[in-house]
Amino acid sequence: MRKKNLLDEILIPFLAVITALFIGAFVILWSGQSPLFAYLVLFKGSLGSLRGISETIVNTTPLIFTGLAVAFAFRCGLFNIGGEGQYIVGLMAAAVAGFAIKGLPSFLHIMVVIAAGGLAGGLWASIPGILKAKLGVHEVINTIMMNYIALYTTHYLVNGPFKAEGPLPVTPRIQPTAELYRFSPIMRANTGIFIALLCAVVAYYLLWETTLGYEIRAVGLNQSAAEYGGISVPKNMVLAMIISGAFAGIAGSVQVAGVQHRFYDIFSFTGYGFDGIAVALLGRNHPLGVVFAALLFGILATGSMQMQSVAGIPKEVTGLIQFMIIIFVIADELIRYIYRVKKKEVVANG
Repeated sequence: MRKKNLLDEILIPFLAVITALFIGAFVILWSGQSPLFAYLVLFKGSLGSLRGISETIVNTTPLIFTGLAVAFAFRCGLFNIGGEGQYIVGLMAAAVAGFAIKGLPSFLHIMVVIAAGGLAGGLWASIPGILKAKLGVHEVINTIMMNYIALYTTHYLVNGPFKAEGPLPVTPRIQPTAELYRFSPIMRANTGIFIALLCAVVAYYLLWETTLGYEIRAVGLNQSAAEYGGISVPKNMVLAMIISGAFAGIAGSVQVAGVQHRFYDIFSFTGYGFDGIAVALLGRNHPLGVVFAALLFGILATGSMQMQSVAGIPKEVTGLIQFMIIIFVIADELIRYIYRVKKKEVVANG
């Protein structure tokens, strides 16, 4: 059996990031600013102070979840771009569980809130999963439509049955027992980051240490061969989508329990679900890679605001850098050509 060299898997994304930053420097220079100063401001704004680190953690946490959602489905050969909708229904379910349930101990209430978001996201993702497995309907089309259904359904709920008193379209604040612990009362970083890291460990364990994970990866590599080997392709497709959606739904739970403490009406997509695609691509659809990719995108998201306010660099520049990273990761042959990196393969015994 042949495996890609681990160093090669790390090297290509790293070179893609370096190349994107290099191109971004030229764009900054073209705008009349100093690239060195701009990048110093970016990294100082995101990692140079406790508040910056706090906001980087807040921006990184949901990206770990949505990146895992995309990566897990992709391992089964499915392209789940419905993380946005799954995240949104997770937000709503967690908010309802947070304000409607009373009298529970804090630890148990938090667990219920997280489970509510994960269950909502998993059920939401199961619909395109079942349609794909049973009818062959492409999951990309279904997940796109489910994103909009989630957006407008929650819009109705927060303006209707779940609306709090007052003019604003929000749900009631969740109970104090449902709130995640914040590291500082004046900052937003909270213990949700540990839940995200735990989910990354769970994703790795499921994919590489269980029979279910073996079957999911086998289906992703070759459906015909997996079916010939006695693996149920439809069953694993549905399960992969449910688990994928659960990760995105838990992202919503953590956002409600740790940051928002209620559901705010969403007038347009948050972007976390779509950014999760980029995170998964940069992380090579590996849970560990997803964590580091999410951290990078969290740093860029936090630092871009400082670049704009301090260095006068439009925040679109970081968007360009993110775009170039994705392009170079996808077009890895171009990176190999530029840096003369040859494909490496090793033969594993057994």
